[in-house]
Amino acid sequence: MVKDADGEAGMTINSGTTGETTESEHSFRRPLAEYVRSQALPVDKLGHQPRLYALTRLIGEGLAYDDDVVYAAAWLHDLGVFIGHRPEDPVALAGWDNVRYAMNHAPAVLLETGFPTTKVADVVEAIRTHQPHLRPVSLEGMILRDADILEQLGAIGIVRVTAKIGRDTRYPTFTAAAMTLRKALAELPDNLYLDTAKILARPRIALLKTFLRELDEEAQGALW
Repeated sequence: MVKDADGEAGMTINSGTTGETTESEHSFRRPLAEYVRSQALPVDKLGHQPRLYALTRLIGEGLAYDDDVVYAAAWLHDLGVFIGHRPEDPVALAGWDNVRYAMNHAPAVLLETGFPTTKVADVVEAIRTHQPHLRPVSLEGMILRDADILEQLGAIGIVRVTAKIGRDTRYPTFTAAAMTLRKALAELPDNLYLDTAKILARPRIALLKTFLRELDEEAQGALW
């Protein structure tokens, strides 16, 4: 399987079809990725999208699903968390529904980049159910949601949380960040749907457990 810098697959073995695809069939992918890159502020918000799509390819290996839908949803699901899209007022931000925002704005972006019109609703649905507390009704949604859960575990999960300490209202202190990681460890693994995702989660869970244990030992009750 050969992929370009945006994770575009050269064959559709995971999309329920067989054989080679033409460049035109995936022509929406590069413009879509470039659009998200242009909007992803602060800049560290960008890495989640290509990592997430790469995880969906691993989770979906051997399954018959629409990779176009998953690709588009992976790149657009967090549109509402970018500066310029989300409100900056703290009160408004506290009640902000970034998922609803992404659902409302995804169709126009998809059509502008040449995404197949018949699949737009499927992308919106996958975005709607990508959070851990929700229940996807499509395989594409399950794959996206499981991948998003994996991103919150292991080394990547640790880096994503700790990098925001002091600049994200959710993580004003080290203790607040550690509490978020403990909650992820306690709740997220049981929310995984697909067997491959559960297997991929095992080393991430082990690493996160070790990290939190070492954190407690080193902090000696004074993490702050």
